[in-house]
Amino acid sequence: MSLIPLKPLLDYATKNRIAHGAFNVNMITQAEAVIEIHTIFQSAAIIQGADLANAFMGGRADFMNGTLEDKKLGAKRIADAVKRIAKTTNIPIVLHLDHGKSFDAVKAAIDAGYTSVMIDGSSLPYSGNVELTREVVQYAHARGVSVEGELGVLAGVEDDVFSEASTYTNPMTVCDFFRKTGCDCLAISYGTKHGAVKGNNIKLRKEIAIASMENMRHEGIEGALVSHGSSMVPKYLVDEINELGGKLANAVGIPVYELLEAIPCGISKINIDTDIRLAVTRNLRRMFIENSLVKKEFPKIWELMQAQPEQFDPRYYLVPIMAPLIGGENRDGEAWSTLLRGIKRGVMEAVGSAIVQFGSVGDAPKIPQISLEEMADIYKKKV
Repeated sequence: MSLIPLKPLLDYATKNRIAHGAFNVNMITQAEAVIEIHTIFQSAAIIQGADLANAFMGGRADFMNGTLEDKKLGAKRIADAVKRIAKTTNIPIVLHLDHGKSFDAVKAAIDAGYTSVMIDGSSLPYSGNVELTREVVQYAHARGVSVEGELGVLAGVEDDVFSEASTYTNPMTVCDFFRKTGCDCLAISYGTKHGAVKGNNIKLRKEIAIASMENMRHEGIEGALVSHGSSMVPKYLVDEINELGGKLANAVGIPVYELLEAIPCGISKINIDTDIRLAVTRNLRRMFIENSLVKKEFPKIWELMQAQPEQFDPRYYLVPIMAPLIGGENRDGEAWSTLLRGIKRGVMEAVGSAIVQFGSVGDAPKIPQISLEEMADIYKKKV
């Protein structure tokens, strides 16, 4: 099945008061796993490539310093791979750019084949955020691509997204932002936090989502709300990583019941990244300890994992095999197959759990199969 824009999926989720998880990937094997588990559960899939994930996919090991050219190459690689894999399944798939930081980065993703993009202008003054988001909307909608904006600032660390404190979204400005920008959905700050260390006793301010949606309904504004920084950081994964030699301190996520209570308040898309990293790291740590063949074949990976026991982002320790991972190469040998299986099973564990919890099981046949060309016509008629 071909890729679709994000809007039809969010329209369905909002109407039926469910949410779809949106899952970050950094290599083709992970994208394959996300699509495979969604196919098993017959759920529409949202695959996310963050701005710096595209730099990594472009071959930049120090992805934090990725150039626009790195991002262009990486965006094309992941888009081509997802399009190819999509032909093997019957579920609708959205390829979404997470945390695009500039118009050029967003344009690179759209031109490469992304069907949805996020432009993060939340660090700008309100007027600058509106102006940047509106510019992206004009370029994207003309091509049938959906757009997510952000209003408010989340605390925490994720790639190059960093803030020590949150600035909660003001529900009174949500309608104004939608109206002035024309974006399809909006990431709000309501108590979630980027990264694995979110803190104990998290209490989401669901009244922000409720007030935002009520204001939108009153003003007749069509749109959806998005929850960033929403990984649950399962305690069992943290404990198992530490038992296998990792050193993750104070790793606490968003309680799942808090997320489930936020869904009927208007949250239709829930971003998950950290949970995937944790599950993959747990699998690979166990593999290197228990499987002598893998340890013998990939000693440099194990050395990096031992040298960085606090690290749970696979990009930092899988650098020795970065080229085949980002290129989607299938190499011969039991050790290689075993390693890839560990990565895929970790992704499927984290993603499958979220699919079930967020309520999107079985919805794939119910999502309208709207092409980018058809979506461009719909957007044009609304102007």
